[in-house]
Amino acid sequence: MTTHDYVIDAEGLRRVYSGGFEAVRSLSFSVARGELFALLGTNGAGKTSTLELLEGLAPPSGGSVRVLGHDPYTERAKVRPRVGVMLQEGGFPSELTVRETARMWAGCTSGARPVGEALELVRLERREDVRVKQLSGGERRRLDLAMALLGRPEILFLDEPTTGLDAEGRRETWELVRELRDGGTTVLLTTHYLEEAEELADRLAIMHEGRIAAEGRVDEVVAAYPSQISFELPDGYHLGDLPPLGQLGVTGHEMAGRTVRLFTGRLQAAATGLLTWADVTGVELRGLDVRSASLEEAFLNIARAAKEETKEAGDAGVTGEGAAR
Repeated sequence: MTTHDYVIDAEGLRRVYSGGFEAVRSLSFSVARGELFALLGTNGAGKTSTLELLEGLAPPSGGSVRVLGHDPYTERAKVRPRVGVMLQEGGFPSELTVRETARMWAGCTSGARPVGEALELVRLERREDVRVKQLSGGERRRLDLAMALLGRPEILFLDEPTTGLDAEGRRETWELVRELRDGGTTVLLTTHYLEEAEELADRLAIMHEGRIAAEGRVDEVVAAYPSQISFELPDGYHLGDLPPLGQLGVTGHEMAGRTVRLFTGRLQAAATGLLTWADVTGVELRGLDVRSASLEEAFLNIARAAKEETKEAGDAGVTGEGAAR
């Protein structure tokens, strides 16, 4: 894929706030047309700061960003009509009704779709006469999404879109986002719900302290981490009584009291071998839990490793300063 195939292209992107705090540190990634790309990270990782640079709300302190082939900050007039933005907080006038808010927003939007259509997309058509201040938190998020969709955007930026929604509302939003993506809309999503990213994303990047710690398809990121089997050792048995762990495809293990946790990249083979042993031996593996690697486990491992790497770098810096003195 060439650079021309990407509708979002960031290269060496940096954002430094007054006081010298560097929120985004030499970030590079690209998003293809029609792709749903999720940007994940721990609190303070720089997700929202990055999104604001892509949306043209602030100029980068270094590096470059192109959206639909243009600089989103200096060429905002060329980019803004073609993108939809859902911020973490819309900030609509509280005294206006839902319909009045949508009409006001449509008046500022090029080629806006009918207001009723936008409200129907997010299931707010029956709440159009309700004042914004009377909406629930989840309904306000749905209104935010409706306003982002008014201009039939080529690119849709979603910053924590399902915060405040109940389980049903979250699933309905996911379905709408899938339909938009399948219809050719490019979606860049930030979320702290890892299940959401796992359900929706074609590709994702995990940020830590302004940098990308991992990037790729969900299955690629998850595949780098082992599946797990946990159970309670039967009374009278020891770890050495199990089949040879290497033969089961087990790459590591942990013990906490009588509970054993096995890690493997060959989950089916390991589980089959363990259950066959239990059946032949005539023992019950209480608390048996067999699970594939998940994005949550990958995320936690990546975040933990990134923090340790940062700490080691900091310790090395302190040691170097001490040696210099």
